[in-house]
Amino acid sequence: MKLAIGADGWVEGAARIVSPNADARPDGTAIDMVVLHSISLPPGRFGGDGVERLFTNRCDPAEHECFEELQHFRVSAHFFVRRDGALLQFVSCLDRAWHAGASSWQGRERCNDFSVGIEMEGGDHWPYEPAQYATLDALLAALRARFPIRHLVGHCHVAPERKTDPGPYFDWARYPGAPC
Repeated sequence: MKLAIGADGWVEGAARIVSPNADARPDGTAIDMVVLHSISLPPGRFGGDGVERLFTNRCDPAEHECFEELQHFRVSAHFFVRRDGALLQFVSCLDRAWHAGASSWQGRERCNDFSVGIEMEGGDHWPYEPAQYATLDALLAALRARFPIRHLVGHCHVAPERKTDPGPYFDWARYPGAPC
């Protein structure tokens, strides 16, 4: 699989679902980091539209109790990689997605300013699928071809006091130079 990022920051071939939870990056900011996350909504359920609902502010608390709290969150990521390898994009890479929250890496605060956020469908209790790694590898290649990516980290690295994702089953050994 080969992916390319267009001049508008959108990946050709990715399903596009626009999230309102994004804004402009600070002027002159180089996009040089990728932050990996994991998510499943409801927790432990794969393949539904819970993540899309969260990232587009359409959580229905009547659908599942987890959405009661989440309905007020305003979050997004640039990408979501499903268990079968399908790729969804919510925010142009040129814009700032609201994915890392309070975060820092190597003394730089506000990681959303200079990173691309990728959500892997999963969590701390499940290994990732080969199809997910294949899509992630293609996406990372496209990001590196378009931007000066220097860092590949997990949410656990930029917000270690509050986050564990992408979790213990993520295969960091596949990615030389990554922090684990």
